[in-house]
This record gives sequence, structure tokens and C-alpha cells, in this order.
Amino acid sequence: ARKAFYPSPPPFPLMHVDTRWKFQAMYDFRDAMAKEVGMELIVHINPEGIEKDINPFDHGSALHTDVMKTVGLKQALDEHRFDVAFGGARRDEEKSRAKERVFSFRNKMHRWDPKNQRPELWNVFNGRKHEGEHFRIFPLSNFTEMDVWMYMQQEGIELPSLYYAHERETITRDGTILAVSEFVQPREGETVEKKLIRFRTMGDATITGAVESGADTMDRIIEEVAAARQTERGNRADDKRSETAMEDRKKEGYF
Repeated sequence: ARKAFYPSPPPFPLMHVDTRWKFQAMYDFRDAMAKEVGMELIVHINPEGIEKDINPFDHGSALHTDVMKTVGLKQALDEHRFDVAFGGARRDEEKSRAKERVFSFRNKMHRWDPKNQRPELWNVFNGRKHEGEHFRIFPLSNFTEMDVWMYMQQEGIELPSLYYAHERETITRDGTILAVSEFVQPREGETVEKKLIRFRTMGDATITGAVESGADTMDRIIEEVAAARQTERGNRADDKRSETAMEDRKKEGYF
């Protein structure tokens, strides 16, 4: 987007549907990038979720994700009456995302129907819509994780330090390595261990699993990704609820 509209900033806002449970480094990076690029930053937090103090510990990850992410996103899209929301999802990340079109149509209720997708021949996209409908557009649909890293290396794109290997205190819960933080504390029977880790993907700190890694540069990360046999979302605890967890959420309006 910066290239397309250079030297002007992109003529649309950057929107973050916040849950209040992100890594602090993500918030810092978000604010710094919006300021650097000169984009308006919209931060939306579901006010009903705040009022009821919906959180992943007392209410569970499934309800928290639905209220703070899915419902929060629908609220923000309705409030600002956006026709299009650009996202960075890719087809290789997760099975249900492989069903997405680049121009992914949503009806007036924000619902996605994987069985009623519009044909996309070559780079020809159908952008017709009625009042109240919108598109989720995924320009990186056909990129792989490797493509993304090689592009970032080529362009010298900065990232939060959490993507690179660093030592921190961790616990292992249900087979997932979680970083100890103000959001994640050891439970009875769990052992805190110092590990050299990095994150391949980042969502809420309470569900984002790390991988043990010594890859502290882009070159080393590219070597690691080339040998990986699991997608970067494979260590996200919220995707392990059921075989169709992501698809079920997307049908209800999840990004």
C-alpha cells in the first residue's frame, strides 16, 4: 500500500481490533508504524466485552475470541461503514483459509459462505456488492511463509523483536510453549523453564505458542522456515479446539 500511493500515505485508515491481551511489543510496533507511515490508526475494543470483563481465563478462549475478535470486528466495520477490509491471511496458513478468495465476499450479516465463493480467473476479481455488504481482501493469499520472509528481507522491512530468537521464561501447557508474562502465569504442576524461543505468528499472549529456535536474523529464519513441516498457526492454542475451529469462526465473521 505504501508503494502504491507513494509519496503520499495510503488513503485509508489502519484498523486494529484489540482484545487487550496482546504482547506489549505488538502495541509498541503498531503505534510506531502508524506514526511512521502517516496513517490514521483506529483501535476498536468491544465495549460490551469491556463492560462484562470478558477474558480468556474466566470465560474460556472460545467465548473470548468470539466476543472480542469476531463481534468486535463486526462492530468496527459497521461503525465505520467500510466497503473493504484488507488482511494479511494466506492460503497456506490453515485449511479453511485455503478456501478463501482474494476478494472474499461477506453478506450484510458479515457471514462467509465457503460453498458460495465467486470465481477468480487469473487476476480478474468481482467487486460488486450491495449496500451493507463488504469484502475481506487478502492480497497475500498466494504467498507462502517463505515468500513473506524473502520479501521482507528484500525490502528491509522491520518487525517486532518477538519474531526473532530471544531467551525468556516459558511454560509448556497442553503441548504448547507459552511465554510467561503478566497474562500467562504457571499453574499448579507447571514448571517455568528458560528457553531460547521465537514466535512465528502472534495473537493474544494467552494462546500464542512459541517455537524453540536460535534464528535471530532473517537469513537464519529463512533457513528454518525452509525446513519446517508445520504451518506457523500450528502452534496456536485457539485453533486446536476442533478440526473446524477456524472455519466455524470465519462463518460467523472472524477475519
